[in-house]
Amino acid sequence: MSLPIQLQERSQIELNVLLERHSSEIAQWSNECREQLEQVLGLSDFIAESLLCDEGLCGHLPQLLSIEHRYKHYRTELLERFSCCSNEEDFLHQLRLFRRQEMVVIAWRDFLQLWSLEESLKHLSELAEAMIVEAYQWQYAVCCEEWGTPCNAEGEAQPMLIIGMGKLGGGELNFSSDIDLIFTYPENGETQGKRRCLDNAQFFTRLGQRVIKALDQATFDGFCYRVDMRLRPFGESGPLVMSFSALEDYYQEQGRDWERYAMVKARVMGCEMYPQYQELRQMLRPFVFRRYIDFSAIQSLRRMKSMISSEVRRRGLTNNIKLGAGGIREIEFIVQVFQLIRGGREPSLQGRGLLQTLQAIEELALLENQDVDTLRQAYLFLRKLENLLQAIGDKQTQTLPDGEIDQQRLAYAMSYTGWEELKAAAFDKMEQVHLIFTDLIGEEDEPENPVAAHYTELWDMANQPDVLISILEQDVGIENSEELASVIAQFKQDLAKKTLGPRGREVLVRLMPKVFDVVFAHKDAQFGLSRVLHLLNNIVTRTTYLELLEEHPGALKQLVRLCTASPMISEKLGRYPILLDELIDPQQLYNPIALEDYRTELRDFLARIPEEDMEQQMEALRQFKQICLLRIAAADIAGVLPVMKVSDHLTYLAEAFVEAVVSQAWMQLTEKYGEPTHLKDREGKGFAVIGYGKVGGWELGYNSDLDVVFMHDCPNNVYTDGKKEIDGRQFYLRLAQRIVHIFSTRTPSGILYDIDTRLRPSGISGLLACAADAFEEYQLTEAWTWEHQALVRARLIYADEPLGKTFKTTREKVLTQTRDPNKLKHDVVIMREKMRDHLSAKKPGRFMLKQDKGGITDIEFLVQYLVLQHSHDKAPLTVWSDNVRILENCAQQGLITDEVARNLIEAYTCLRDEIHHRNLLNLDADVDDSCFVEQRQCIKQQWQQWFNG
Repeated sequence: MSLPIQLQERSQIELNVLLERHSSEIAQWSNECREQLEQVLGLSDFIAESLLCDEGLCGHLPQLLSIEHRYKHYRTELLERFSCCSNEEDFLHQLRLFRRQEMVVIAWRDFLQLWSLEESLKHLSELAEAMIVEAYQWQYAVCCEEWGTPCNAEGEAQPMLIIGMGKLGGGELNFSSDIDLIFTYPENGETQGKRRCLDNAQFFTRLGQRVIKALDQATFDGFCYRVDMRLRPFGESGPLVMSFSALEDYYQEQGRDWERYAMVKARVMGCEMYPQYQELRQMLRPFVFRRYIDFSAIQSLRRMKSMISSEVRRRGLTNNIKLGAGGIREIEFIVQVFQLIRGGREPSLQGRGLLQTLQAIEELALLENQDVDTLRQAYLFLRKLENLLQAIGDKQTQTLPDGEIDQQRLAYAMSYTGWEELKAAAFDKMEQVHLIFTDLIGEEDEPENPVAAHYTELWDMANQPDVLISILEQDVGIENSEELASVIAQFKQDLAKKTLGPRGREVLVRLMPKVFDVVFAHKDAQFGLSRVLHLLNNIVTRTTYLELLEEHPGALKQLVRLCTASPMISEKLGRYPILLDELIDPQQLYNPIALEDYRTELRDFLARIPEEDMEQQMEALRQFKQICLLRIAAADIAGVLPVMKVSDHLTYLAEAFVEAVVSQAWMQLTEKYGEPTHLKDREGKGFAVIGYGKVGGWELGYNSDLDVVFMHDCPNNVYTDGKKEIDGRQFYLRLAQRIVHIFSTRTPSGILYDIDTRLRPSGISGLLACAADAFEEYQLTEAWTWEHQALVRARLIYADEPLGKTFKTTREKVLTQTRDPNKLKHDVVIMREKMRDHLSAKKPGRFMLKQDKGGITDIEFLVQYLVLQHSHDKAPLTVWSDNVRILENCAQQGLITDEVARNLIEAYTCLRDEIHHRNLLNLDADVDDSCFVEQRQCIKQQWQQWFNG
């Protein structure tokens, strides 16, 4: 079959350019090879560009193509190439030349269908393994020469095992794939043979970094593979390399479900490493494969299915042959279902390769033969299509092309007469896969109650207000329905101005009667209707979200419930429709993440995004925040969380973000400048973030900003150790600036938090990141009383251990100073009066919950006064930074009675609870003057007692 005309023309252009540069080499080729060349030049830009820039490849490509089972020679040829390398530059050059050479051979055979898909995947996987192993061997020898040989306690040399995950581990790598790796070593110990010893962990960490660099770093010759290390224990925040025992401890104690899935395909690189790996594999087997039939995995698998569906919907991946419905990922997922549920009892299901495992599924009769054959044929088809798609330009993509040239290339290489025929075949196979996928793990939706006919009529007649009023009053039973009828009519008028398309309008016809049914079943429908319709107006052009609500009655019910209860939530859902995915699982929605899990969950959420893609990392941070805020608010509305617990969740969430943002900022700066040299012989970053105010007191609200101070312990005359050296203190200043930038930059999902740093020494005129000794000196000699009041509510929210101890010592030293009681009382009262004058709105007949007399701020000032006045002889008062526990301590220390403490705590939590719920309703923090009379009186009495006025 000859190339289509457009591809022939493209091929001729490429051939002419190639002959201008390498005509003598190509003249030596056989007629068959030249004919094949004319075909592949029209099919693959990657092959054309590679031949053009590599004269040596043109010279011996025919010989390479003539060798069967080339993978058997990969390591030998690499070893031969590396034997001539005298330095790392030569080594990187040869590694990349070899990769290009072999990828051209593979692409050539793929496009001309000179071998089976299995042979192609075998060669791609063996090539990656050979390059990984030989790069490791070369770097291992170099590292041993520099630092000595790593040994265990018995003096036996220790290797580093490189575990390939995903398709690499399964021996089914695709053409332009990332490689997922985990590094480990058998035993701890230290290096031998050099004057200075390194412990094995340090040695292997440095070795691992060099191996990653060898494969991942872009040079003049390009790069070999994008290396992804995020599947390792603790993800990007974990050590780069761990010992066998540390690995075992992690997976047995902390391993999560998704890590079980990943470990199914884990395989050590290099056959010479198999003996050591068998020991590790035996250790990890109980984690991956349960000894019993593990039906407990089903719920996790269903959640994973939901995540797949959300991702497809969110990213509009209708043409994606990997992630789209019925794509490669769903086939892989189906196979993993059986591996995880039955793999512990059926050794044949413990294989890494998908096709191998499919065969076992068929032999065990776990699926109908016809279904297995459908999955097998679909997998072979889609993987072949994926390889060709990526081999066009050596680019990592699974989305079918829009361009006519690439469409023709794929149709020709797949032996189809045209693009539409190929596309139809692909979608047909994906549809068949999706049916099996849904049948296997999907939950059938509960039968829907038929929507009453009058709700359909309500939508059909939405442009006739009189009819709407009649339906609402006679059929729905709403009195005085003019306002609601007006809301519905206005909504439909607004839709007429939007570009919905036929699909969107069809969905609305089915959805709107269901919306009315759920809204009017709610007792507060008069509030909920306008909020729900306002939200729908915001998302109506995004048909996938309308379909989500139409197809998931439970999600629609939660949407109405939350919007009716809180305009804040309805606005958030309208602004960030990605949150609608959270409504699908009510059990998850109304159960926020456990306090201690926010950091881990955030790390996992970020792990799916490349570290270097800062724009997407920043967007992901904000998406995670919006998801968590929705869950916390939902639990708050449902009465699952009392106000103190709401603040705990909001505070722990903020702390997780601080840790993540500091890590991101640190990575960016150290990449450019290296680390300050005073950190060389210690753990940590020499950096702390001190939380003040609400975050310091574990009292964050939904709309709170973060009051923070940045601190470091970098001495003078310290510099960084990177290529671009800067002063150490300048480094920490830039680190603080970068942190503020990451928090405050606006992305499609908003800002992360408003960061207020004005409480630092000398306020806005002071350094953004202050040295620990300067902070202490300022607090002891220059700080105003109000700054010491603020310090009462300060605590560490991020720090390494030495700096953490320094701050705690400083805080205690400052707070426990002996103070002039009259001056302290005067300063506190004056500051309180200033705040009330500036911040109290003085609304007639209204009580401002925070700033008016008898409000929250009075309690806060009273608590701060008691700590500053009495800590010099009652040091336990400085232990806590939140008002409730300080009041409890005041009672224990005899400053106030237990009854007074109880009354003040009750008043404080009562007022805070009201502010929380007014936040949910988007209302100001004031109430009618007749409210909270008893609580206000209690606060005023205590203020009178301690401040005489």
